[in-house]
Amino acid sequence: MNEGESATEEPRIKTEADIIQELKDQLQAKEDELKEERNQVLRVRAETDNFKKRLLKEKSELSLFANEKLIKELLPIYENMERALTSPDINIRSLKEGVQMIFKQFTSFLEKEKIETIVALGEKFDPSRHEALKQIELDTHDENTVVEEYSKGYLLHGRVLLPARVVISKKNAPSSGQGNSEITEL
Repeated sequence: MNEGESATEEPRIKTEADIIQELKDQLQAKEDELKEERNQVLRVRAETDNFKKRLLKEKSELSLFANEKLIKELLPIYENMERALTSPDINIRSLKEGVQMIFKQFTSFLEKEKIETIVALGEKFDPSRHEALKQIELDTHDENTVVEEYSKGYLLHGRVLLPARVVISKKNAPSSGQGNSEITEL
């Protein structure tokens, strides 16, 4: 039996040594794999950081030059106005014609950019489109009707760009009796 035991024990010792070596090899392979994964994570982080930096730079440049198209379209209008004002043979009629031409050019530009005027006069006061500067007591208009426009309002693609600055009506107070109008600053 000693012979049989020694015969079975000897391969078992080799197998354990083989197993230990296999485990060491597997451990080394996993360590190498982990090292490669870490390197890959570092590369992805570096790429992400570079991408973020590039996006920030592009965003910065975009904000710097966002109005470039708009300015290019306004410059000819500016130059026409400058020519009208610096013309050596200026008279009222030619100045008026020049200003009318520039006004038409500017109006065309606004239409092309989808900028519309807010209709205010005679309309019901709308706080989302109008800014009330005063209220006037009037019997001739319904309450909260726009009766005067200090400055026009504008829409850009249907959204309020600048509200119309207006005066609105209010009904006469019962105690005021004869007074036709009273102005209230807002």
